[in-house]
Amino acid sequence: MPAELREQVRRALEHPHLSAALTRFSEDYRASRARAYQGIDFESLRARIAERKAHAVERLDRLAARFMEAAAARGAHVVRLHAPSEVREYILSVARRRGARLIVKSKSMATEEVHLNAELEQAGIEVKETDLGEWIIQLARQRPSHMVLPAIHLTRDDVAELFSRETGERLQAEIARLVRVAREQLREKFLHAEIGITGANIAVAETGSLVLLTNEGNARLVATLPPVHIAVVGIEKLVERFEDIEPILAALPRSATAQQITSYVSILTGPAEAADGGVKEMHIILYDHRRMEMSEDPLFCQALQCIRCASCLNVCPVYRLVGGHVFGKVYTGAIGAVLTACIEGWDASRGLEQLCIQCGACRDVCPAKVDLPELILEVRRRAAAAVPQPLAARAVFSIVSNRRAFHALLRAASLAQKPLADGPYLRHLPLWLSGQGKNRRLPALAAEPLRDRFPRLEQPRSDRRAALFAGCLIDFVYPEIGEAIVRLLNRAGIEVVFPEKQTCCGAPAHFSGALDAAAANARDNAEAFSGIEVEAVISACPTCTVALQQDALRAVRESGARQYLAEAEQLAGKTVDVATFLQRLVSEGSLRLPGGREMPPLTYHDSCHLKRTLHAEQPPRELLRASGYELREMQECDVCCGMGGSYSLRMPEVSSAMLARKLRMIAATGAGGVALDCPGCLMQIRGGSAASGQPVQVRHTAEWLAQLLDTAN
Repeated sequence: MPAELREQVRRALEHPHLSAALTRFSEDYRASRARAYQGIDFESLRARIAERKAHAVERLDRLAARFMEAAAARGAHVVRLHAPSEVREYILSVARRRGARLIVKSKSMATEEVHLNAELEQAGIEVKETDLGEWIIQLARQRPSHMVLPAIHLTRDDVAELFSRETGERLQAEIARLVRVAREQLREKFLHAEIGITGANIAVAETGSLVLLTNEGNARLVATLPPVHIAVVGIEKLVERFEDIEPILAALPRSATAQQITSYVSILTGPAEAADGGVKEMHIILYDHRRMEMSEDPLFCQALQCIRCASCLNVCPVYRLVGGHVFGKVYTGAIGAVLTACIEGWDASRGLEQLCIQCGACRDVCPAKVDLPELILEVRRRAAAAVPQPLAARAVFSIVSNRRAFHALLRAASLAQKPLADGPYLRHLPLWLSGQGKNRRLPALAAEPLRDRFPRLEQPRSDRRAALFAGCLIDFVYPEIGEAIVRLLNRAGIEVVFPEKQTCCGAPAHFSGALDAAAANARDNAEAFSGIEVEAVISACPTCTVALQQDALRAVRESGARQYLAEAEQLAGKTVDVATFLQRLVSEGSLRLPGGREMPPLTYHDSCHLKRTLHAEQPPRELLRASGYELREMQECDVCCGMGGSYSLRMPEVSSAMLARKLRMIAATGAGGVALDCPGCLMQIRGGSAASGQPVQVRHTAEWLAQLLDTAN
């Protein structure tokens, strides 16, 4: 990550108000959005939007031509422009021809993208933003930090100071008064402007119509009061038919601001009428700027389905810590990282994709079904291919992708750590890890890995067999989790085998864009589990489960090692997370948990991949409740704890801030224990609890369940 961006992250985290303001909004948004979508089948709605937008993206050229013909037939001047400079020059030529001295604007991300205001002001034209948030940002000489709520990072005191400077009157930070001042200041601008400039939320090819959604009504005034209206519309806003706007109108206000309907929906088909009975002048700029290139890319074409609701920002745990001035350029958050890379180029986006922690919250709420985590991974892959990774990263992945070297290194580290160990934790960290121990304690490597303990485990012989995929953390740090799983499966009459040649699942390489290393891990594991007759391969790490089920297949295919594909597919088909498998055993009657006793209260933390990729958040809860545990759900139980695999090493300040919030949520429940299903989350939350002195036991669900078996025996 560039040093400048890292410094921006540090300053954002130290800001006295930024994170608090964004977090309050995020909390309120989650609850309000849930209410706004009550009674609506969100999955069905977003499937319709995705289908119609994807249909449009596949034929953008044809739709653009059809739109231009339809809009021109209704009296609009329509042009299709490609570069930001072309847009600026066209608008400036219209302004000069009309002798414009004042231009009013409504919110338009496309005009932000082309940096229009600066060009017009340099030509001596007054430009006035009329959206309240945009006007505030204009007065502050900043760019929007959010695509829908551009001034969300500012406090009411900040706004009062800006308005006081603008009006020359000392204003108090009273919201109603500040809104009234804004209305008074802007009203005369509408009446005297020679040109109004808007964007558009949707452009309908069938009719040549523009659709604008606003809460303040300013866009309607901007488009109809001045004698000239110019609309700057990204070509991706096109849909084919008028009926295609219906699902977007249903989702956009709910996803953007958690409203059931926006205050103003304006549909403009041709120029507005003039007071003398004629018509006003209307210009529509269909703006490309590499969007057609995106439409032809098999992966990034999906980003053009975005309807600019910014819900991905509203639920992003990283965005709410650092804001859009850090996490983005013109476009912010996860979608901003993708659009910046595609539109502005790899250099402009460098580092933004590294801010994403891959929790998947954005994918769950996107009303257009854009798989942002996958697109950001693709940005990382292409960035890694274009610019070689740092030597240290290449060295790490070369070791991790070599099973013998990797395991030998871990065994050596287990011995070398002894002077640094303090019971289960490391007391003094090596220099490159010294910043990791401030807010959490890092675990020591196990004295003996699971693979060495496994042959000594006493198991009954059985016709039913399952294989255990341990993953790095359970194998070399938390072998007790693996032993707990063996006891549970033995109780159900299942013998467990441990293929010794198994290695890292490949997730660290996959999430860093190192495809070759991920493919090497995938090949090794496919070989390790090949030919073993088992009914299932059990994984107690959701990230490993996803890697074996999904990511390994892609890595094998794209690396060209198709001779391993059949084995990788067989492994993927048998891999299942441990809680889902245990629940299956309970349902069939093979496993009986010793319930009926009152157990101490626990709270449950949802691991990101378990909930958002595997959709298996209920089996652990059902197993724990069936065993007699009282579950006290914490607030934001499914918000990322900040681990994110290597993210906590690369971005320790962001990770620590996320961890601190998770620990507060846990403490608020009053529960004495935390159950979870990811060893990475366990390392993060247990280490954070130990560092903060929080008296809570943090264990894997399998350990809490096995503890009951041990007690019963």
